[in-house]
Amino acid sequence: MPVAVNGRRISDREINVESAHHGGSIARRRSRAAVSLAIRELLCQRAEELGVQTRSGGAQAIDAPIDALLEREVQVPALDEDACRRYFDANRDAFRTPDRAEVRHILLAAAPDDPPARERARRQAEALIAQLRSAPERFALLAAQHSACPSRDQGGSLGCIGRGQTVPEFESVVLRLPAGLSPRPLETRYGYHVVLIDAHLPGQPLPYAQVRERIADYLMEQGWRQAVSQYLQWLSSRARIEGIDLKRSDIHAAVSCG
Repeated sequence: MPVAVNGRRISDREINVESAHHGGSIARRRSRAAVSLAIRELLCQRAEELGVQTRSGGAQAIDAPIDALLEREVQVPALDEDACRRYFDANRDAFRTPDRAEVRHILLAAAPDDPPARERARRQAEALIAQLRSAPERFALLAAQHSACPSRDQGGSLGCIGRGQTVPEFESVVLRLPAGLSPRPLETRYGYHVVLIDAHLPGQPLPYAQVRERIADYLMEQGWRQAVSQYLQWLSSRARIEGIDLKRSDIHAAVSCG
């Protein structure tokens, strides 16, 4: 069944073009595209209803009146200090400095597309771990002898690392490992690592004053999206929409992704 809003049909070609901007399977992309175009059509028709033309001049000429329409018709409640403070109090764990760890490692390098080399690196890492269990003081010496990382010149030390400082598959593990020598090699795209955690440095709570502006921006954005979602629900409730079931969840998802 063709998709139409108040009798104005949205063509398959329009849906196919729009689907390139969405993810998922072909069916999912087309569904999201149809919802997105139906929402735009609702807004265009409302703008025309209020005397704002939107049909000519390309995408920018459409977007500008829609932006003006939303600014005119969507009311977002003022954000007060109490709301920011309540959000901060309810989400203290989100407002901390990053967790870090003091890490030493020995890298046994092997290309990801070389299975024999990967296996040799794994076995060598296991052998080094066995040596270090009985003689942990030899870590710096073994790093200097075997590591393919420049950190070998510093006894294998990487210093204090946190998220975003190394490759994800490395840091996601080392930040969860207990202090001491890891009993198993850690595999990454670079090969296998013998890892020693010298210490964990937990993140510290940030004061409200330092994060207040970030919280206010987030809450204002959420309030705007919620208000736009409610406005679109009102528009859809008074429209004749064919070919798709424009659910509240579809509207909310479209606004959230926008």
